[in-house]
Amino acid sequence: MPKPQSTHLAHPSNWGHSLGVGLLWLLGHLPPSLVLRLGEALGPVTYALARQRRLIVRRNLDLCFPEASPAEREAMARANFRHTGRGFAELALAWFGGQRVDRIPLQIRGLEHLQAAQADGAPVILLSGHFTSIEMAGRLLSRRIDMAVIYKPMDRRPLADATMRKGRASIGPVLSKDDVRGIVRTLRRGTPVWYAGDQNYRSRQNVFAPFFGIPAATVTGLPRLARMSKARVVPLFYHALPDRKGYEIVLKPALENYPTGDDQADSERMNRIVEEAVREHPDQYFWAHRRFKSQPDPDVDMYPGVQDHRRERRQRRQSHRDGS
Repeated sequence: MPKPQSTHLAHPSNWGHSLGVGLLWLLGHLPPSLVLRLGEALGPVTYALARQRRLIVRRNLDLCFPEASPAEREAMARANFRHTGRGFAELALAWFGGQRVDRIPLQIRGLEHLQAAQADGAPVILLSGHFTSIEMAGRLLSRRIDMAVIYKPMDRRPLADATMRKGRASIGPVLSKDDVRGIVRTLRRGTPVWYAGDQNYRSRQNVFAPFFGIPAATVTGLPRLARMSKARVVPLFYHALPDRKGYEIVLKPALENYPTGDDQADSERMNRIVEEAVREHPDQYFWAHRRFKSQPDPDVDMYPGVQDHRRERRQRRQSHRDGS
């Protein structure tokens, strides 16, 4: 079981993270078929108890699938929670499951597109998205190809951060999203880098690009990295197969005329590609994320009724400083 990396991890604020890591470690050492069943069973429980996440998922589905009936969106939400629970189990297996995990069936379609993009030695960025099986897909794919992954550091959660970096190190080099030079060096050395820019990150390099027809704050990291490294961009998406029969990863031809030099247009194109993949398996996308939180008009609240815990914490800290 992972050991804390520094003495301050014993602070009560980190106990929850320690328990979470311990649970992942325990699950990772159980038979994979049992762990996946437990994860799927966790979904309905989480749906019933996690009111805020339930509201976020429902709101995202209402926004992105207005053509579906309320009953269809509700079924989609419940299925999404099952896949999210399974994703937690997959994370445990991917990080702590050892070599048993590598025997889980994997189907790969379109590997020739990656090989064609690399034929003349060009760097390659693997454009992907945040689907619920992201950890398992990365683990299994890394047994077939060399690659590196980009992650967002969790500076305020040192144990969780260290655990994530160690777990993802089984895939390949783990690069902070802020380490642009390191990412470019890795690409130029010939190692493909897995990139997913479909979350609402705060960045000065954001543009608003449509996602399901809704303005979404989109980091321009993909066109910038492709331009700096002269890399080709190969879309890569993945999903769990029915009845726990394994996973499928699909690679598509490298994007032509990308980047164009127009970050707005290039970001819009990226969002369209991710959207197409989401529409194929909407129940397996990470809908619990507030993708549309930031809007061109800062007064617009896309998630009414959803508490902003980070904002509340900042307000409490400010009130404490003002009163001291």
